[in-house]
Amino acid sequence: MTKTKIPILDLAPETNELWSELTAAVEGVLRGGQYIMGPQVQAFEEEAAAYLGVKHAVGVNSGTDALVIALRAAGVGAGDEVITSSFTFFATAEAISQVGAVPVFADIEPLTMNLDPGCVEAAVTDKTRAILPVHIFGQAAEMRELCEIARRHGLLIVEDVAQAFGGDYQGRKLGTLGAAGCYSFFPSKNLGAFGDGGLLTTDDARIADAARMLRSHGSKEKYRNEILGYNSRLDEMQAAVLRVKLPHLDQRNRGRLAAAMRYRELLDGVEGVILPHVAADRTHVFHQYTVRIAEGKRDRVREKLAEQGIGTMVYYPVPVHLLPVYAGLGCRLPVTEEAAREVLSLPIGPLIEREAQERVAEAVRAAVR
Repeated sequence: MTKTKIPILDLAPETNELWSELTAAVEGVLRGGQYIMGPQVQAFEEEAAAYLGVKHAVGVNSGTDALVIALRAAGVGAGDEVITSSFTFFATAEAISQVGAVPVFADIEPLTMNLDPGCVEAAVTDKTRAILPVHIFGQAAEMRELCEIARRHGLLIVEDVAQAFGGDYQGRKLGTLGAAGCYSFFPSKNLGAFGDGGLLTTDDARIADAARMLRSHGSKEKYRNEILGYNSRLDEMQAAVLRVKLPHLDQRNRGRLAAAMRYRELLDGVEGVILPHVAADRTHVFHQYTVRIAEGKRDRVREKLAEQGIGTMVYYPVPVHLLPVYAGLGCRLPVTEEAAREVLSLPIGPLIEREAQERVAEAVRAAVR
């Protein structure tokens, strides 16, 4: 008998659980007749700000735009350098380049795969304007040290929180520790919309005001454009969906953490499999459950799992500094490059069943032998 496939992420169970609330919210927007910058967006911004403990939340149309707009609103531009991770999705560096600045890639810590503060400090020059840490896979970067580096050198911090909505560091929500935080609501995220969406958060009123202008073609008042901006607005439909999901986020993140703990139980001691490291002073929200497969066996393990209908992903097979657009920089990041050869993300979600995880673990055990 053919076994049921196990996808890397199954969005259906959460959608089914919230179906009545979601359909009511969507119907309300459809009947209300206001689809851009309406009451749902305003309410979601207020609720997200309250949840995160930040003064301002500005809805935009993607996580990428949140990064671009945050950097511009904070004053980062041509001639500036921004230190960031190469072990991330391309959009992180792309946003830096889009505002005319130069991404400077620093290496990562081997355990958390987040920015290594020592490598960040070594990369600071007189052109450095900001540090852009990525809270990869749902776990905070070492923000205490990064914030101290920023303070010593007079730098901004803009956080990429695309994978870590709801995570915290020493009791503070991620995205509230620097000048601005940037979130993605891509459907697969811990807090996901039914399309694209993003959010920028800040305690700085000047950054918030600039961000609101930039998302609306550089205007505070319609037809009174003051600067060149973007058409980057979170639409009413997505805001309504996110308002339904936000009150359930902590429970969903606890579900992801429980699934991660089950994987640790099931895979503990498997030779050649390095399990995710969880730091004690932060809450990992496990956007991905990413193991490392040593000795060059990663691709073989992935193929064996695929043969059994088990979905996996490699985040990220090519570090950003080795992609064609940045390869000319000529930098080498040995820890990042080794991670890219070894990482493998296993199926996870807030409602994944233990039986599915047992099948995944059994397949991993067999594949690494």
